[in-house]
Amino acid sequence: MNKRKIYWFCQIGGWSLYGLLQIFLYSTAQQNTPDSYHLLGEVLLVLFYLGSTHLLRFIVIHKGWLNLSFIQLIPRLFTLNLILSSLNFSFLLGYSSIIDELNSQDFAPFTVFFNIVGTMFIYFIWTIFYFIFHYFERYNKSLKYEAAAKEIELRNLRSQLNPHFIFNALNSIRALVDEDPIKSKSAITQLSNILRNSLTVDRQRLVTFAEELQMVRDYLELETIRYEERLKTKFDIDEKTLDFLIPPLMIQTLVENGIKHGISTLRNGGTIEITSKVDKERLLIQIKNAGQYEASKEAKSGFGINNTRKRLELIYGEEASFQIYNENKKTVLTEVVLPKTL
Repeated sequence: MNKRKIYWFCQIGGWSLYGLLQIFLYSTAQQNTPDSYHLLGEVLLVLFYLGSTHLLRFIVIHKGWLNLSFIQLIPRLFTLNLILSSLNFSFLLGYSSIIDELNSQDFAPFTVFFNIVGTMFIYFIWTIFYFIFHYFERYNKSLKYEAAAKEIELRNLRSQLNPHFIFNALNSIRALVDEDPIKSKSAITQLSNILRNSLTVDRQRLVTFAEELQMVRDYLELETIRYEERLKTKFDIDEKTLDFLIPPLMIQTLVENGIKHGISTLRNGGTIEITSKVDKERLLIQIKNAGQYEASKEAKSGFGINNTRKRLELIYGEEASFQIYNENKKTVLTEVVLPKTL
């Protein structure tokens, strides 16, 4: 059911119930069934309310009152509701005159005041419901727009990773072509396996840690061909962590960052160590690499770090944490904490 149908369903259904309630209250008070004149009067009154609230809606929309502040809105609604209530009371007087039930008591100040104020209260109730409906509708739309914007940004961030990784991998293989053709062939095979897997995960918002870990192992095997004994790897993986969902290429990008800005700058190379465990139902991933982290250089060279921070913020908000710091004078520690479920 679209918004227009919902509106008319609520309008007709709501005011019809109001009319039936009025008839019931009249019957209870008078202790008899209302005659045809009173029934016709209630039908006409329901139609008047239906038309006048629709007019109120038309004015609110076309005058742009939905965008006004509370202070600006209140005097406008008060004036409009006073006018509609006065017209409503005039309608009742006119109908009473037609059926010859008009008397001097109907013009008494208290009667006039009571009828207009009571009707204004009814209009204000209708207005409150109408504005609440629009508030929640706008809130839901803003959530959808925000989610769509986040998804677009996530896709853009993911799309940056593959070309970045391919460029670095091809540079690694290029260095091997003249030096060791046999190893370069093996490296090309390894690269094709990685690319095949990356094309699969690139379509996914999240992948299991097990899938990501296999990508990392393939990548490290490729880099080991290039760095030989200068690159050593170590894994300490808790099997309970393998089913956790994480952003694709996240760990691989951080490992790549550790090799590029840490191990590759050291004459004797070093070790990259990946550890995972479950801590208070959250996934804790630690990546240690030889080298020293300099925060001042992050803006210029920390592509993987900046990309990871943005993706974690978009997907998890404050539920995830990311930090990178020097554990000691020889080791950089990168730590990611992710929730079990989103």
